[in-house]
Amino acid sequence: MTSPRPEQEFADRRYRSPAGIAGGVLMLALAGWLGGDAVARGEGRTPWLALAGLLCVVPLIIAFTLRPAVFAGASRLLVRNPFRTITLPWAAVDAVRAGYSSEVLAGGSTYQLWSVPVSLRQRKRAARAGGEQQAPADQTVSELQELAERGASREDAKGEVVVRWAYEVLAPAVAGLVLFVVLLVVG
Repeated sequence: MTSPRPEQEFADRRYRSPAGIAGGVLMLALAGWLGGDAVARGEGRTPWLALAGLLCVVPLIIAFTLRPAVFAGASRLLVRNPFRTITLPWAAVDAVRAGYSSEVLAGGSTYQLWSVPVSLRQRKRAARAGGEQQAPADQTVSELQELAERGASREDAKGEVVVRWAYEVLAPAVAGLVLFVVLLVVG
């Protein structure tokens, strides 16, 4: 086991939605079952329409359920949303907050944290319990805000916000949609 570097104050952290992952796995299983059945037993155009539909739907299921994640490191925050990946050096982060959704404010822009869902029910439950107890999303936002404040002064935490589109999700979904429409039109 290697020891952390001296300048590293904390290990990289990952935040994901367990309910989102479970829902995504179930939806992929259902899509695979129904699509596989249509491909195996379908007649005429049905197998091709099913394959085109799967090509369109599977990347979208992955994008909205399995892909979202937030990675907090010593020098930056990486937000992986369904269609974009945002890299935020800690010095560029103005605030992390949770209202009806979790958000990071940086450089005059607001970025949603898809993998940190806010539950008003959990907030009410935590408020009833009293004390220092917080809802999971509020606890995560507090941790991220603390990391932003600690990491902002680091030399390697400076830089610009970088936003990259997730073409690996968009391209197959659009290709599947176009193929599906062409198959419908051609008849």
